[in-house]
Amino acid sequence: MTRTVLIIEDNPGIGELVRMQVTDLGMRAILAGRGDEGLERFHQGGIDLVILDLMLPGMDGLAVCREIRSGTGYVPVLMLTAKSSELDRVLGLEMGADDYLTKPFSVAELAARIKALFRRVDALSSGNAHESETEEVVVEGLRIDPVRHRVFRNDREVELTAREFDLLWHFVRHRGRVFSRAQLLDAVWGYNHEGYEHTVNTHINRLRNKIEADPAQPRYIQTVWGVGYRFMD
Repeated sequence: MTRTVLIIEDNPGIGELVRMQVTDLGMRAILAGRGDEGLERFHQGGIDLVILDLMLPGMDGLAVCREIRSGTGYVPVLMLTAKSSELDRVLGLEMGADDYLTKPFSVAELAARIKALFRRVDALSSGNAHESETEEVVVEGLRIDPVRHRVFRNDREVELTAREFDLLWHFVRHRGRVFSRAQLLDAVWGYNHEGYEHTVNTHINRLRNKIEADPAQPRYIQTVWGVGYRFMD
């Protein structure tokens, strides 16, 4: 079945560039030039991926992303932003975006991100997962349900974004093993581009703030200086 990608971008040149790339990947592209228009089209259904600009007329990208995540069902969101500050990227991820690209970006990088997001969707929807990958895990007060994508600390639910959950679940499945930032990018994000290791740092810091009693003295996700990170053994 052909996948449908909703592109919400007010810049006609960038919108057409993204549309052409989506089409070249064998997918159907729908282009909307306003945030409210794009959200209305999303609610009509049949969308498999949303590529969402941050700055939009009618309704900004953060508000659109928030509305998408408030509904039932999971549709990945790739956010585009002309702003390069870490705060803007973190805000987009906090609203539920799965990934982001800062303009200007290369066509090859855009294609890699789209493919990585769909690989993740396929992995989540696959019925061939090993039993150990679907069983609930409890580690010293932290309970992770991989089927329902829910996390509890001391019986209180912790709200994680989709990418934060993926990162945590990868750590939990490989307890005690040390991963470099490049390895985490490849395993969790599905790509490994030089210079994007800061993405891993940002996500780990945010994850620690949510699951650790004292993020400054992390108990679960530990730093191995000069190497990377590991989950407590």
